Amino acid sequence: MILSPTGVGPGCPVVQALEDDISLIWLKHHSDTLKDVTLLEASAATIGANGGEIFYGRNLDLMFSDPTTPKGSRTPDIIVAPNVGVIYTGGKKKLAEHGGFAHDDTNVIMLVAHPALPTRIVNSPVETAQVPPTILALLGLDPSRLIAVQQEGTQVLPGIQ
Repeated sequence: MILSPTGVGPGCPVVQALEDDISLIWLKHHSDTLKDVTLLEASAATIGANGGEIFYGRNLDLMFSDPTTPKGSRTPDIIVAPNVGVIYTGGKKKLAEHGGFAHDDTNVIMLVAHPALPTRIVNSPVETAQVPPTILALLGLDPSRLIAVQQEGTQVLPGIQ
């Protein structure tokens, strides 16, 4: 890949780059972000990002805290989400990936099976935090006794109660 600990481009060092099914890039100088994104976009076919997406600036701020502020100091300056199936790795031992940043990785089907439930399809956004209270409800136990449910107001999955 075009990225390295010494930089994306001349005079633009990368503080840290974590690469797997996406690439998280922290730059030494936040002001170099646009220059580096331009270099990455020009190399999109080479780095497997042709058809993928490069997040930076305002579009990254919508998902995470602004990396130029103290609150966002852990937020990378650039995230490269390559084509689905592309994995960035420096070694040859990695054969597969178990999830990541792509839409298909973050939006997955949830199947609930229980003899007392009728067969149906429920199309509703849910979160994995809803699984424990749902299991308790299906077992006939009171999910509201969970401290996390009390503190966060987590609901049982829709269509269960």
